[in-house]
Amino acid sequence: MRVFVTGASGHIASAVIPELLDNGHQVVGLARSDAAAEQVSALGAEVRRGDLGDLDGLKAAASETDGIIHLAFDHGMMRSGQMEAAAQGELDAVKAFAEVLAGTDKPLVTTSGVLMLAMGGLSGREGTEQDTIPGGPRADSENLTISLAEQGVRSSVVRLAPMVHSDLDKHGFTSALIAFARENGFAAYIGEGANRWPAADTYDIGVLYRLALEKAPAGTRLHGVADTGLPFKTVAETIAGKLGIESRSVTQDEAPKYLNFLSGFAGLDAPVSNAATRAVLGWEPTRPGWVQDVQAGHYFA
Repeated sequence: MRVFVTGASGHIASAVIPELLDNGHQVVGLARSDAAAEQVSALGAEVRRGDLGDLDGLKAAASETDGIIHLAFDHGMMRSGQMEAAAQGELDAVKAFAEVLAGTDKPLVTTSGVLMLAMGGLSGREGTEQDTIPGGPRADSENLTISLAEQGVRSSVVRLAPMVHSDLDKHGFTSALIAFARENGFAAYIGEGANRWPAADTYDIGVLYRLALEKAPAGTRLHGVADTGLPFKTVAETIAGKLGIESRSVTQDEAPKYLNFLSGFAGLDAPVSNAATRAVLGWEPTRPGWVQDVQAGHYFA
């Protein structure tokens, strides 16, 4: 397949693009700057200049390829508190793809996050691929993607773990938590730290996106998680151990001071299952878990 990948210079794409190329696909990667174009080219993909705001350009790219993996999201806006604006940009892009792909049976794989389930009120049990959120930031894009199955698009959504980790991760949530701990002099967790966060290795996630592109049934939600729920206190203690500092409980009111833009998420209890994803795609994570990967030391080089 000739595959159009948005967010092609980002963390997830750094595993997705090589995985696609190694399995016989051609890749066209969206890049909005010279630096991004160099990164995309270095991965072996063809470069298409543009950004998420260029909806006509997205439609043109969609019409010229056999499938789409949509990874792009304006994380800078999210980190600055403009989550709704970032989510609207993502939704507009999916709508643009929908206009071109309707009735083609081409694959469209978009991206969401498992934390969305906890933000939507799910609690007391593991979230599953069948759980849904009626609407809101990112949920709107996810629900639109799934609805395209009724319009002749082989659509699927990968809900990513909040901690996608590996030596490819330079700016993700794991890197952010380590940076906060360095700044604070301790690794913070909220309350007892018993709330759970999922995690997955970037290279395993690359395989998941490739399998979703190749064979996910239309209208499928998938969970990109391997560790299905690490206690947040364990996360803090692991980081503290590598930095040689202490871990410390903070209150929810104190969290913005010590956990910055993650303070609204760090107390969420979001364990999730990946059973349906593994059954549907035959996906089996093989890489190290989050604790083992962080203890390996590359995050601290």
